Amino acid sequence: MRTRCHFLLAVIVPALIPSTIMAQQIPNAKVTPPPMGWSSWNSFSNTVDAQVVIQQAKAMISSGLHSVGYDYVNIDEGWWLGQRNSKGEIIVNPKAWPALATGEQAGDMANIVRFIHSLGLKAGIYTDAGPDGCSMYPDLGPKYFHTGSEAHYDQDFLQFAKWGFDYVKVDWCGGQEHRLDPAVQYARIADAIRRAEAITGHQMFFSICEWGVNSPWTWAPNVGGIPADTWRTSGDIVAPIVANSKNAGRKAEFAKVVRNFEDGMHPAAEHTGYENDPDMMVIGMPGLDQRQNRAHMAMWAVSGAPLILGADLTKLNPQTLSIVKNRTVISIDQDPLGLQAAEMAELATGIEVWSKRLAVPGERALLLLNRTQSSSPITFNSNELGFKSSAIMRVMNVWTGKVEQPAADSYTVQVLPQDAVFLLVHGLDEAVTTYSSGDIEQGVPVTGGSPVRFDHVTARHNWDVLSIAYRNATHAYRYATLHINQQTITRVAFPPTGGAVNEVWVQAQLDCSKPNTVTFVANSFYATGPQIVSLSVE
Repeated sequence: MRTRCHFLLAVIVPALIPSTIMAQQIPNAKVTPPPMGWSSWNSFSNTVDAQVVIQQAKAMISSGLHSVGYDYVNIDEGWWLGQRNSKGEIIVNPKAWPALATGEQAGDMANIVRFIHSLGLKAGIYTDAGPDGCSMYPDLGPKYFHTGSEAHYDQDFLQFAKWGFDYVKVDWCGGQEHRLDPAVQYARIADAIRRAEAITGHQMFFSICEWGVNSPWTWAPNVGGIPADTWRTSGDIVAPIVANSKNAGRKAEFAKVVRNFEDGMHPAAEHTGYENDPDMMVIGMPGLDQRQNRAHMAMWAVSGAPLILGADLTKLNPQTLSIVKNRTVISIDQDPLGLQAAEMAELATGIEVWSKRLAVPGERALLLLNRTQSSSPITFNSNELGFKSSAIMRVMNVWTGKVEQPAADSYTVQVLPQDAVFLLVHGLDEAVTTYSSGDIEQGVPVTGGSPVRFDHVTARHNWDVLSIAYRNATHAYRYATLHINQQTITRVAFPPTGGAVNEVWVQAQLDCSKPNTVTFVANSFYATGPQIVSLSVE
């Protein structure tokens, strides 16, 4: 069993003003929830065209998926064959992307965007950071070259914005093939997106798909002076399964789902509406049974991951739809606190307890995961969850709705092999000690020369929640790099506050064996960062 810290918190901050729990409720910074929708890649590879997209968009409406929050229709690799005109502009195949209404011209991607928007949905598009996309590789469908945007960043992202796309996924196949530096290339892309948005007034969701090779969770929250909204943390969850092709017999594997879940867990990086992305889901695809589909959905929900379906929406049966449309599960994924689950305990090899802190005080979403081949009891206790040790007040099975009031400080559930139990647990939060960095109306600014540092921070768990009260009187996000004991953890985004004091929540893995130093350093893109008012460890 892994050791855990379970002792009372003591925070000593030299030159800072200690205080008890603040009397007023500091509002949380607004958190954009993870995107929900559908992507063409898993089921159609690079054979996607307008007819496929139209059918999937209509199915998103008729199935009721849109009514519970699914709204992105993302066109992945294969929409473009890699051809450009003499001006370097993208040429689109007019047969694959015809006119859809009177007055439209074939070969204009704005046509399909208008159709998607007409249903009340949002439209996504794909490119690569390198000169080629993933279509250059065999066994993924037809082979196309030059489907990347390198050397055309400004041109392509402005075109995507003009077409009206709301989401852009930027892959790394060409980047890797040509040995590019992802932090450099994605920073240039971020700059191009920012310029395109300024010219058109149209915002685009920015999804980095670097597969986690170069630890994007440490730099993607602020790349090129703006945050990526999501960043991939692993390879593809499945090789594309395309009907009526040589790939029709491929199947999704539950073991790969679990690996992608594990690879996507970087709790310190997920905050303020920016998410680790373990890849689109394979729920409803060949290879998984309904029990595994439920466990898959639960893993993505506690991850706070994008809920992007990869199955053919026209073929989802009622049982599968009931899983992906479960409102309680979706609300856990979309929780406004914007945190990811952290592993609270590994009771034995493959027997794990994952806990996601939710916005409702005293509430946690728990995933009890059994990776083994044998059924096993899994026990958790109130102290591990950050509750007072008096009792766990209420436990609800998310899928069945069954509620229990155990009136004890521990709870045990039998979990089947290769399965997970998904619970909502309610208890009483431990007391919080807050230390102020000075005048609460002003705070201490984070600058390149004067980082804000909190010394002698003592952990109570291996993972603790840092609540950072701050001011940002500008009209733009400000950023600061979070260091724990001189190690870079992630870059934290601080939304504008209009001069008021707001709060950002970040999870940090503190050292249980000694006092910790928590430091905020200004991002190099700005002369000053946010003004840090106080730090609480919860």
